[in-house]
Amino acid sequence: MTSKATAGATTTRTLRRAGVVTGAVAALLSALPLAPATAAAAPAPGTQARPGWCPDLDGYRVDCGTVKRPLVADKPWLGSVPVAYAVVRHTGPGPARGTVAINPGGPGETAIDRAEPFAAALQGVLDTHDVLLVDPRGTGRSGRIPCGVTDAEYRFADHAGQRAAVARCAERLGPRAAGYTSAATADDLDAVRARLGAESLVLYGLSYGTYLMPVYAGRHPERVESMVLSGAFPLAVDPLARPSAEAVAQSLRRVCERSAACDGATAVEDLGTVAARLRERPLTLRIDAAGATRTLRFTEDKFANLLYEAASREAGADPAGHSLLGDLPAALHAAARGDDTALTALVRADYAPATAEDQAGFLAVACNDYARAWSVDAPLAVRRQQYRQALSAADPNRFAPFSVEGFTAGQTDGADACIRWPRSGTARPQPVDGPLPDVPVLVLSGDLDSNTPESASRLSAAQFRRSTLVSVPNAGHVPELESTHCAVAVANTFIRTGQPGDTSCTTAVPPIAVTPVNAAGPTAG
Repeated sequence: MTSKATAGATTTRTLRRAGVVTGAVAALLSALPLAPATAAAAPAPGTQARPGWCPDLDGYRVDCGTVKRPLVADKPWLGSVPVAYAVVRHTGPGPARGTVAINPGGPGETAIDRAEPFAAALQGVLDTHDVLLVDPRGTGRSGRIPCGVTDAEYRFADHAGQRAAVARCAERLGPRAAGYTSAATADDLDAVRARLGAESLVLYGLSYGTYLMPVYAGRHPERVESMVLSGAFPLAVDPLARPSAEAVAQSLRRVCERSAACDGATAVEDLGTVAARLRERPLTLRIDAAGATRTLRFTEDKFANLLYEAASREAGADPAGHSLLGDLPAALHAAARGDDTALTALVRADYAPATAEDQAGFLAVACNDYARAWSVDAPLAVRRQQYRQALSAADPNRFAPFSVEGFTAGQTDGADACIRWPRSGTARPQPVDGPLPDVPVLVLSGDLDSNTPESASRLSAAQFRRSTLVSVPNAGHVPELESTHCAVAVANTFIRTGQPGDTSCTTAVPPIAVTPVNAAGPTAG
């Protein structure tokens, strides 16, 4: 559920359960010193002549190429897709000790255009390891596939409109939709590995990448050396997002307690008051986005998405500055007392960066792969009945202070967003119970992350026998964004040694600034 933005660009809005190195994090990581420059060399074995889109990085040689892959493995008449890759070569003498393959999330996020921040973040291992960046099929340099649904259209649509947009996307893709799965992307990655002659890979997944990389590990277990999973969730993802619902109130309590700028219990009470009002009386806002003035009906489900997904993004990246999560307690307190000024300002800031970028790479993978609250083999009427039954059976206490229906509808890649995804001409959901390799796995989790909260990260870690979970205080979704670079250092140590090493630096991650309550609106009484 995250944004699409190139390294160093203005941060764009998050749609997915993934994508990361955007905006603040790109600037943050780019500020890290790069390794000394090395002399240029001839392309390494397995690489092609350097294409014009291959990134230039001061201090590093970058080799690039493409691998031709079938769109759907058993349907050659559907054609092929060029899968593009870039390899940032290690700077030390002799052959590389290993290859680190990174996926930045999404689904639908690109990797090659983020070579610079990734090289900065992994400079601690680039003396001995190569870093492999692959644009997943259908994105970036790997055969873009438009389906006519833009980021702005999908974001501003109400929930019924989002379901309709997914159906239009599927109709536009037709039988090609079956080619856009995590399994196919994982096999593409292995084809690139084979092209490069790497015996195995260190898999590094961010957000959705924590779903993709275990899929790779299950399909190619003998090719996995170790794994880093950051902002993680398990293959058996909860289609109703209960872990996220439970984490929202916890994050509000934590920022209030650590800042002393608000009272956690009051913040959660205010959250419930505003959610109940929006359930009955949504706000209507006019917002300029993607070259047009658009109407947003800000309902309880849009509010839920703001709280669990958007508020988790980049929390802790600039702890002394303003952030959505840090500004929320005061905005909620004012809105609960009738003043929506601060809340609507936060909403406008979150929606204005929406783009005209096509969402096929996101929607196709999410609707093909993720577990659902209905049988994908059932007709539409039965699917709807099964989904209603799932909502009715859900414990409302796990969603409070939101309603069950209001919170679940806030997911852009879950709930019933994909309920009209066709039964035929698409892929089956990804298996969730296959064997995974017995390799060292590091799972990083920010304790202010409601998107993929620590409870989901624990489930991700439990998929592997030799896993270590490191919880990073005062960090949001994907803790590598936090300001001290502690999480980045822990990941670098793990890649080099197979162990996280000393993680005591997590205790020095500063709390985020929180706007004092009552500063955004009138007091009660």
